[in-house]
Amino acid sequence: MLGQKLAVRLARDGWQGGPAEVILHDIGFPTSGAPAARRIAGSLSDTGTAQQLAEMRADVIFHLAAIVSGEAEQAFELGWQVNMFATWNLLEALRLERAESDGLYCPRLVFSSSIAVFGAPFPDRIGDDFMTAPLTSYGAQKATCELIINDFSRKGIIDGVSIRLPTICVRPGRPNKAASGFFSDIIREPLNGRDAVLPVPDTVRHWHASPRSAVGFLVRAASLDLDRLEGRRSLNMPGLSCTVAEQIEALRDVAGAVAVARIEPEPDPAIMAIVSGWPCNFDTRRSNELGFVAETDFAQIIRAYLDDDLVPGGT
Repeated sequence: MLGQKLAVRLARDGWQGGPAEVILHDIGFPTSGAPAARRIAGSLSDTGTAQQLAEMRADVIFHLAAIVSGEAEQAFELGWQVNMFATWNLLEALRLERAESDGLYCPRLVFSSSIAVFGAPFPDRIGDDFMTAPLTSYGAQKATCELIINDFSRKGIIDGVSIRLPTICVRPGRPNKAASGFFSDIIREPLNGRDAVLPVPDTVRHWHASPRSAVGFLVRAASLDLDRLEGRRSLNMPGLSCTVAEQIEALRDVAGAVAVARIEPEPDPAIMAIVSGWPCNFDTRRSNELGFVAETDFAQIIRAYLDDDLVPGGT
């Protein structure tokens, strides 16, 4: 989803004042997807695919490939293969390509990490000095990738940066297997005239940003002077901390009581256990000073979905 939105943004705005030649890689593509110079289907889990991509010597690589949190928790081996070993395959292919270029090729790599790299107990607001101690397989996989990207960058193989995304809300499309998916479901489904299930208490607090903001994070990270990071190449992205109850009230303000009435509480202990180990509030002064911006109230997030993604009569 974010890859498609990013490709649309690059096709529309170009790159650093000029046109952008975008190459998309995924296991499959939507029938009416974003424009691209090339579309390459395959899996980064295959070393040959990673080598093929590295040989193109792209200036900037946005690495968004992953399976989502709930699925990574349920399918342990698959989660590590897709979320960690595929990243290793890509980085190793880039290392070999740098050697082929006699050390001249060093791409900017922007990795989409997650706030799931943190685990409880949490301070009131998590700052950049808080340690990563994930409590889920997904978080462990993302944290491992951050460390590998740091090391490959230290060796001069890539110029990498990991951006820890908030939960992206409101996600377009249909519900998926992400443990955090309900944060979007309880907004998107009622706005589309469908019922939604709320598997956690409405007192649950979480950290959010819109897809629109997430694309802005990616573009900013790709053009950022990474010397300003002073070797600390993982960044907490800005966002909005709010409770589920505050989400619902924002939905009421934007769409009325009829939309709110479509939300049905249905506790799910498995989801509650995962979400309880996630952080819910951050001090993002560092990323703010570096030019990253996000919404400041949840109604703005809902309106971003209405403007960008709501299809009358659809999803």
